[in-house]
Amino acid sequence: MVTVQSSIPEDAFTAKTLGEQRTGSGVVIGENGLVLTIGYLVTEAETVWLARADGRVIHAHALGIDSESGFGLVQALEPLDCPALELGRSDLARLGDSILVAAGGGTKPVQAEIVGKQEFAGYWEYYLDEAIFTAPAHPFWGGAGAIGADGRLIGIGSLHVEQSPERGGPRDVNMIVPIGLLPPILDDLLTYGRVNKPARPWLGVYSAQNEGEIVVAAVSEPGPAANAGLRRGDILASVCGDEVTDLGDFYRKVWDLGEAGVEVPIEIIRDGRALGVKIRSADRAAFLKRPRLQ
Repeated sequence: MVTVQSSIPEDAFTAKTLGEQRTGSGVVIGENGLVLTIGYLVTEAETVWLARADGRVIHAHALGIDSESGFGLVQALEPLDCPALELGRSDLARLGDSILVAAGGGTKPVQAEIVGKQEFAGYWEYYLDEAIFTAPAHPFWGGAGAIGADGRLIGIGSLHVEQSPERGGPRDVNMIVPIGLLPPILDDLLTYGRVNKPARPWLGVYSAQNEGEIVVAAVSEPGPAANAGLRRGDILASVCGDEVTDLGDFYRKVWDLGEAGVEVPIEIIRDGRALGVKIRSADRAAFLKRPRLQ
C-alpha cells in the first residue's frame, strides 16, 4: 500500500467538486511501480506523488482513468521498490467473507466482512452492476485495498456510505469497486490512458433518488444538461417516453441510446408541469484536463 497525493490546477473542471489537493491510497499491482487507485484522486492531476510506508516520496504520473469502473492507474517515475499485490477473484467473493481493508500512510488496516454485493448507482452518472460493500468502514477509504483471505486484491475502496440492513439500525460501510472490472480494460488503460471504445453519453447532471422520484440536485456548468436548461429541483420522469423507475434505470436508458454525442429526449416535471427537454450528450473526458506527457 502507498499513499497517493495529487495536485489539480485551479481551473480544472473537477477542482471545485473534488478539490485541488487530494490524498488517498493506492495498491502496487506491478513490479515496475504500477499503482491502482480510485480515479477521482488523480483525475486532471498536474502532479502526483506516491509515499511508501517508510515515508519515502516518489514522483509519479497519472497513467489512465476509467470513468465507467472508477479505477485510476498511476505510474511511479522512479523505482518504487515495493512488492506487487496479486489480483484476486472478486466474482468468487461471498457475503460474510472476512477481508482486510488496508490504506497507505501508516494507518491501521480494518478487519471487515463483506455485507453486500449489489448494484450501485452514484449521483455523478456512475453505475456498477455489482459493487462490494464491507463493514466496519475504513476511515480512509479512497483508494484503499480490499484484500481477501488468500492475500489477493479483490477491490479498491471508493466511498463511505450508510447502509440500512434488515435487522438493526443504519451502519457505515465502504463501497468497493470489484477488481474483476480491471483485467478487461487494463491493456487499454496502459496503452491509451482510457478504454479504447466510444464513450457513454454524459449529461452533466447530479441526481438523487427521493421517495421514488429522480431529482436533479445540480448540473455541471458548462455541461450538456446546463446548456439544455435543466435546473436544480427538476424531476427526471422519462427517457424517450419510457418511465424512469430508479437512478440506475435512468442511466441505463440514457446509455442505451448510443455513444457520446447522441441526443437524449427527457421528460421532466418542473413546478408540477411536464416539460420535454432534448439534451445533446457529450464525452465526459472532453471537459477534463489531460495528464501531461512524461
